[in-house]
Amino acid sequence: MAGHSKFKNIMHRKGRQDAARSKMFSKLSKEITVAAKMGDPDPEKNPRLRLAIQNAKGQSMPKDNIQRAIAKSQGGDAANYDEIRYEGYGPGGTAIIVEALTDNRNRSAANVRSYFTKYGGSMGETGSVSFMFDRVGEIVYKPEAGEADAILEAGIEAGADDVVSDEDGHTIICAFEDLSDVSTALEEQLGEAESVKIIWKPQNLVSVDEEKAGTLMKLMDVLDEDDDVQNVFSNFDIDDEIMAKLG
Repeated sequence: MAGHSKFKNIMHRKGRQDAARSKMFSKLSKEITVAAKMGDPDPEKNPRLRLAIQNAKGQSMPKDNIQRAIAKSQGGDAANYDEIRYEGYGPGGTAIIVEALTDNRNRSAANVRSYFTKYGGSMGETGSVSFMFDRVGEIVYKPEAGEADAILEAGIEAGADDVVSDEDGHTIICAFEDLSDVSTALEEQLGEAESVKIIWKPQNLVSVDEEKAGTLMKLMDVLDEDDDVQNVFSNFDIDDEIMAKLG
């Protein structure tokens, strides 16, 4: 889930950590399998696979899990997944982009549409909200990776477009086509990142009041919990006090 809030762990409330971790590993494994099947099982020859593995390592996914996901891609019984993007509006006029990897387009479309409808949103056509976002590369490091000035310097040297540091860590933004090169350069200086991915970055944020925020978070939750959904992006801006009440 992506949106603006300091409460980035909203998806990992107490009592749900293990389930969330298992689901996260499952989605990371799916991306690795798809990347390896579509390209080459050697990450040195497959940029998408290399990024998928970097992201998995950043989330502390065991090496054995990564190797199994790659091996699965080479098996004759490996499922064929389609990449699909759904777009729509959520409560409060927020724009939402949903990325999915699915072996059943009809199931995924029906599920995603039902989530939007149930929680006061509406699903639109492809392109209906993506024009409000920029497709960029995002590399995230934990706070202990270094001081803000050092991370900024490393980001500039690596070819990043923007570096934002706060108490939660460091976020480096670059052109999506440069993500592999920039992340590799940063890894040489700072070590493995917490996450390396291509994201939809909102051009502007939409403020959401407390009433709409509760429903919006339910929609974001149910989307993120769907097995076919890999990523969910939105342009919401929710006050920290409201997020604290919801959490």
